[in-house]
Amino acid sequence: MLTTAPRGTRDILPEEAAQWQYVESNIRQCCLLYGYGEIRPPLFEHTELFLRSVGETTDIVEKEMYTFRDRGGRNITLRPEATASTVRAYLEHNLYAGPQPVKMYYLGPMFRYDRPQAGRYRQFSQFGIEAIGTQDPTMDAEVISVALDFYCRLGLTGLEVQLNSIGCPKCRQDYRQALLNYLSQHRGQLCRTCLSRLDRNPLRVLDCKEEGCQAITADAPRMLTYLCSECDEHFKAVQECLQSIEAHYVINPALVRGLDYYTKTVFEIVWPGLGAQAAICGGGRYDGLIEECGGPSTPAVGFAMGLDRVLLAIQKAGAAVPAAKTPLAYVVALSAADNQEAFRILTRLRRADIISDKDYRQTSLRAQLKAADRSRARYAVLVGGIERTQGMVAVRNMTTGEQHEIPLDQLITFLQEGR
Repeated sequence: MLTTAPRGTRDILPEEAAQWQYVESNIRQCCLLYGYGEIRPPLFEHTELFLRSVGETTDIVEKEMYTFRDRGGRNITLRPEATASTVRAYLEHNLYAGPQPVKMYYLGPMFRYDRPQAGRYRQFSQFGIEAIGTQDPTMDAEVISVALDFYCRLGLTGLEVQLNSIGCPKCRQDYRQALLNYLSQHRGQLCRTCLSRLDRNPLRVLDCKEEGCQAITADAPRMLTYLCSECDEHFKAVQECLQSIEAHYVINPALVRGLDYYTKTVFEIVWPGLGAQAAICGGGRYDGLIEECGGPSTPAVGFAMGLDRVLLAIQKAGAAVPAAKTPLAYVVALSAADNQEAFRILTRLRRADIISDKDYRQTSLRAQLKAADRSRARYAVLVGGIERTQGMVAVRNMTTGEQHEIPLDQLITFLQEGR
């Protein structure tokens, strides 16, 4: 129907948009403090970028991408995530030739053909950061710290960082074979999707959400026992860094994340108030992705979080979020002949950074005052009558009903002092 938004999308109306602006302003302030600059990649990319980076056996590529051919015959995909786009931009603009690490954040819509549910949409807004150009474990800890500090700003408490290491290509080969041997004994119990992935990428089975597959993988071998010395030392260092900043974390050996590009550290931040779908942030290290995309071998780490779920968590937590700002002044024309002068005064107030409005329907005085009350303006500025001939306006306090006659050239000062 033309009067309803497509399934999995929604309108964010002005009252709710004020909450989004509050969250986004905290994102920008937090990233500024940590030294992350904003990147704004395009909404769509060549499909091959996501096939090579996200992984052909992931749910995103196999089931969720919005892919189409444009009029030039090119295979195009609406971005399902932005790490791949950020890496592409890092390479395209030769950012590897400058000082390292390069620290960037992004904020904007992503698209996945997923089953809509509370806090999950097919078009969703995502915030993420990427730190490219260092393998220092303190950077892993910094990325986690950015997320925790951001949530703290919003008033979310009781957060838990779930932490794991999925090793590197060198130590993952032995683990892959051990996992394949174990899962092969349960082929008859795996879902169709996991069966198709078993020989291509058995680690993807660990990320399956089907209850039967989760029961099987509960006793599967764990990557932590197969880590090489380098990965083991890195993982221990990350934990020590988190301990040093008193970040609460637990080791979750079953955590693998849903994208193929991850190496070493992976993590999720969980807020229990959301129930079964409690994860509100996820990320990790991806030291091989830039090379996979055609660049030099470059380590990197980052995270992403869906802001729809962040706002849902804020609401459930009862955290204070500023309401949409209401007008300080509402300009009322006493007669039709005063309408143009009312508009002139309204414009002067706005140019003085005073939030103000008027009724554009040229209704009666009573109707305009009702409109002023509905707008929740603090003052009504009445223009016209004998006051206008004397260069005055009447200013009425909409809460107390108290009214003052103010010289027009003092109106801005009066309102500014009354804020």
